[in-house]
Parts: sequence; C-alpha cells; structure tokens
Amino acid sequence: MSDFNEQRVSDRASYPVLQSHFERYALYGTPIVMGVLNTTPDSFSDGGKYLQIDRAVAHADSLVQQGADIIDIGGESTRPSTFNSGEPLDEEEEMRRVLPILEAIACKHPTLPISIDTYKAQTAKRALQSGAVMVNDVSAMRADPRMADEVRSAEAFVCLMHMPGLPSRLPQSPHYGDVVMEVYEHLVERAGYAEQCGIPPSRICIDPGIGFGKSVKENLQIINQIDRFAASPWPVLVGPSRKSFLGAILGGMPPQDRLEATLAAVSICVINGAAVVRVHDVAAARRAALVAAALRRAKSDDMQG
Repeated sequence: MSDFNEQRVSDRASYPVLQSHFERYALYGTPIVMGVLNTTPDSFSDGGKYLQIDRAVAHADSLVQQGADIIDIGGESTRPSTFNSGEPLDEEEEMRRVLPILEAIACKHPTLPISIDTYKAQTAKRALQSGAVMVNDVSAMRADPRMADEVRSAEAFVCLMHMPGLPSRLPQSPHYGDVVMEVYEHLVERAGYAEQCGIPPSRICIDPGIGFGKSVKENLQIINQIDRFAASPWPVLVGPSRKSFLGAILGGMPPQDRLEATLAAVSICVINGAAVVRVHDVAAARRAALVAAALRRAKSDDMQG
C-alpha cells in the first residue's frame, strides 16, 4: 500500500506539476492535455477495455508516453442513457472500480497529476487520499453538498462542469434562450460558490459541458464562443472528444472513427482560448493543440503589431 493517505494533497510530487501546467498556460498559452481513462463497462467510446488493473495501468503508461499532462479516471459512464435511467452508480461500486487503479497509477507515476471524474464526495475523498490531486465534477458540486468541503479541506484542484439539471434528474430536452450566456452565467455562479466555500480561484477551472444536454447547434455555438468563457478568471477545460454531436455532423460516424472530427473541435477550442483539452487520443490531440496554440499566438501578435 502507498503512503498517499498520510500526505496532504499539496505535498505530493504531482501537485506542483499541475500548478506549473496552469502557470505555463497563463504565461505562454501552452495547452494542457488531459487523457481519459474510463474504468467503466459501459462508456460510449471505450467501455469495458480497462476494468482490470494491469490493463488500466498499461493504458495510463501509453497516455503518459503520448504526452498526457493529466489523466482523468472515472468509474461511472456519463453518457445520457446512464443519467436518464435515474439510477446513478452506487458509490461503493464506483470506488471499487476506480480506487485500486488510481492508486496503482499514482504509485507508478508519482509526478503525474491525476484527476478523479466523480460527483460523489465520498469517492472524491477516497480518491484524493489514494493519489489524485484534482476532482472533475460534472455537476459543478451540486449533486453532493459535501463535495466543496472535501475539495477545500484536501487543498485539491476542481473542475466545475455545466449540465442542465443533475445526474439523477437530467432533462430530456433542455431549452436555452442564449445557450452561451446561460452556460457562462451558471459557471460563474458555481465558481463563485466554490470560492465562497474556501477554494482559491487558482485551483478552479470551468467546463461548458460540451455534449451534456446540448443540441448539435448549441455545442457548435459554445465551441465557437469559448473565448467568452476564457475571458473569465478561471481556466477553461473542454471535452469534445469522440462526442455524439461530431458523429451526427458526419452522418452517424461511430465513436472510434471520430478522431479527425475531434481534432477539428480541439483546434478551434484552443484557438478560442481553452486551456485544457480532455481527449482519448492524446498524441494526435496534443499535436493539434500545439499548432492551434501557435496560431492563436500569431493572431494575437498580428493584432498587437
């Protein structure tokens, strides 16, 4: 067993690494690449592939070799059909799926920042004790009232995502007047709440929730206006990777064939100011993001010149 449980999150070797990623983005616009590791049997893209510890650790090794700056580990599928069932995954089962894998990866890669993808406070607490330094909460800390205290007391980073409703009550056809403004205002409110709970703004990022309760058109509107979110005090994380709206644009393309579409979306997000891209295909996305960041810098230089 590791000694993570005896450490404060901020004392871990991976903590200053994550800090430096965000600082480098703030100074130079260098995009941060978050690799996805699903320990679920039913995720839309890679469900069932990484349930065993050895396979999950091998995939984490691959993501690191491809250039992942962070790995995001989740034990519950967040596809719409999961939430629409009204039966979110049991907390104990979620922890059974993620904790042994998370700890094994943290022990093998002590300087690798690990994020836990959960909206359940007990899972977040145990994951932070097992080596994670960040919580990626799709409910923006609304689903579990204990989450803010766990993040604050652990001195962890947190990502706050927009979704209409809650995981247990996801509306079938949400309506927006102005989707960009409404999502932005929601995230400002949630980030403000996090700060009121004692979480410093330097440890908060926001995610407009591409693919969560939005139509194809609404997802595209958000991507085209990521700069609205990037103008806020908090870094922006985006997760367009292999999402169904990309498949819809391409006439029903299955998830495994959406790489080029993902790279197009990632590039536009980075050009428009996204700091973090959450992706399955790390190597390709990293290359696309670096070129997009260079284009953004060149455009900024042209405007200033």
